[in-house]
Amino acid sequence: MRIALCDDDKMEQEQFIRALHGWDADRMPEIFTSGQELLEAAKVFPPFDIVFLDIYMPMENGVDVAKSLRKISPDSGIVFVTNSSGHAVEAFSVNALHYLVKPVTVNGIRESFLRLTTLRNSRRERSVLNISVGKDSYSLYMDEIRYIESANHATEILMQDGRIYRVWTSLNELSGKLDGNFLKVQRGIIVNMDYIEQMGMDSCILRDGTRLLLSRSDRLSIRTTYDNYAFSRLARMQDEKMGGYR
Repeated sequence: MRIALCDDDKMEQEQFIRALHGWDADRMPEIFTSGQELLEAAKVFPPFDIVFLDIYMPMENGVDVAKSLRKISPDSGIVFVTNSSGHAVEAFSVNALHYLVKPVTVNGIRESFLRLTTLRNSRRERSVLNISVGKDSYSLYMDEIRYIESANHATEILMQDGRIYRVWTSLNELSGKLDGNFLKVQRGIIVNMDYIEQMGMDSCILRDGTRLLLSRSDRLSIRTTYDNYAFSRLARMQDEKMGGYR
């Protein structure tokens, strides 16, 4: 497990380590004194499991560092550590696991790792697409991918939150790694059917308003595949709803 602590104060670093060892004496964090150091280290595989990040650092805002970290390592758990609760609302805008007010305690550490375990359990059954972008590796949850598109001899993966990953892997190779939620609507585009708002005769419209043309030669089979998928999803939702009444 990779644990990171980003805090420029030596005494606070020592206090954190004492609290961490009070929870688990065998754990040792990687320590960074600036957000830039942390972000560079986050590019190394495997990603950090959990990052304890001070909000107040010289010339840096920890929330901004966290936003950059999310782009590099979206699955790392982030715990903000600070002297004040003034940034709590802003901190949770980046889906932070926890918000600890200094001094960090054993109970605070324990609660942070408990939340990390709960989060991972909730993600366990989600399908993952592993990709490489240059020297960096990423694990993307397929249910967060809107669509994948060929672009200038590369392939772009467009996420629901606006992130775009550009990989030098062919669309056909990626398609073999996708789950059954994805549908090839034309030669260079594969769409996550969960993000289709409307299926028309010659195009489909995604939830964000993006309109994608359907392949002329395969329009009938594309619409049939989507109709079957939509019907199965509706039936599944009805079963889950009825299960709640039993």
